[in-house]
Order: sequence, then structure tokens, then C-alpha cells
Amino acid sequence: MDLLLLLIFFEYILLCREDASRLTSLTHTIMTTQQVAGRYYELAKQQKWTEIQEELYGQDIVNKEPEHAIAMGIPTLTKGLDAVKAKGEARRKLIEEIHGQECSEPVTGGKFFSVSMSRDVTFKGRPRVKLEEIAVFEVHDGKIISEQFFY
Repeated sequence: MDLLLLLIFFEYILLCREDASRLTSLTHTIMTTQQVAGRYYELAKQQKWTEIQEELYGQDIVNKEPEHAIAMGIPTLTKGLDAVKAKGEARRKLIEEIHGQECSEPVTGGKFFSVSMSRDVTFKGRPRVKLEEIAVFEVHDGKIISEQFFY
């Protein structure tokens, strides 16, 4: 009987260590704001916008555009990852050709980071135009939970 209790005790210790190890690895996978910003920049330089959304955005992301965006047919507030993805896809379908894109290195502060972006683009049925904006992102638990654009 004592041997059985001893074996159960050792099994319990091993299980506790395994759980602690899993918990430690989970906490190490949550990126800091600086890491999220760096990954955003890395993917943005490659124009991997869909990957940015899939990898870095939280399920409850909130997208905010300036009030004057309404005149261009762009909603000023979009909530939820699926809705933000659909909005991005709809905007990409309006583009005839992208002549160039740039994204600045991110600036971080606390739970926020910001980048400056520009795009030289021709929309379907419209003349070529250069767009410039500032984007501010909020990060929580290693995911972007809000994005706000100023243009």
C-alpha cells in the first residue's frame, strides 16, 4: 500500500510539472506590443495584408476610419475579425493596379504602436492616386484589438 501511495505521489508531481511547463510555454507565446509591431512591419513590407489580419488581429478587432471616409463609401466603424476581413477584401477588389506601397517602421508606446503608410494606386475606372495615412493600433494579450486610420 505504501508503495502504491508513493507511486501516486510521484505521478502527481510529474503531472504538476507538466502542467507548469505548458503554462510557461503559453505565456511565452503571447507577443509584446513591440513584437506585434515588428511582425506587422515585417509582413507589411511584403504586402501580406491578409496574413497580418489572420496572424495578428484579435477576434473582436475594431476598425475606425475618419468621418470623411463615409463620402468615399467606407464605413467609419467595423467590428469583428470577419467583418474587417470582408471590408479589406472589398477594398482590394476596387484596385486595378498598385504601383508602389510603403510602410514606416513602427513606433511603440505602451500598448499602442503606429505606422505611416503610403500607396501609389489606380482604382478601377479612376485616375492614379497617391494615398497617405497614419495607422494607430492597440495590442492586448499579443493581438491587435483596434486599428484607427488618419488620412
